[in-house]
Amino acid sequence: MTGETDLRTILNELNPELNPGEYVFCTVNTLNDAAELKPLFVFQEREGVTVVLPKTQADENILFYSMTCAWITLNVYSSLEAVGLTAAVANALTKAGVSCNVVAAYHHDHLFVPFKDSERAMEVLLSLSRG
Repeated sequence: MTGETDLRTILNELNPELNPGEYVFCTVNTLNDAAELKPLFVFQEREGVTVVLPKTQADENILFYSMTCAWITLNVYSSLEAVGLTAAVANALTKAGVSCNVVAAYHHDHLFVPFKDSERAMEVLLSLSRG
């Protein structure tokens, strides 16, 4: 499927979905360590390997994290070449005082916001989608 590139269309079709559960960002030493955890997301940096996984899993594995997040999926099929989606979402959430970490995957963008702000973030995203 080819993703949408028109920002207005993308915003109109945002369709944000709040996934159940609590999620955290942690680091592990190697990609093998990450693979054993079967995380939602893995990114290798010079300093270590970042993983995003359910909070319960991090707790079970005694992994450090600094913030508990809610996971929101933007169910629009946006192109990786689309211009402005991250900026529009970040701007709207910034105005509402909600921090956000964006993970762009092939089919969708995923937002990780402070768990305590999840309902507010959804309100903002639904409002953004309605224009």
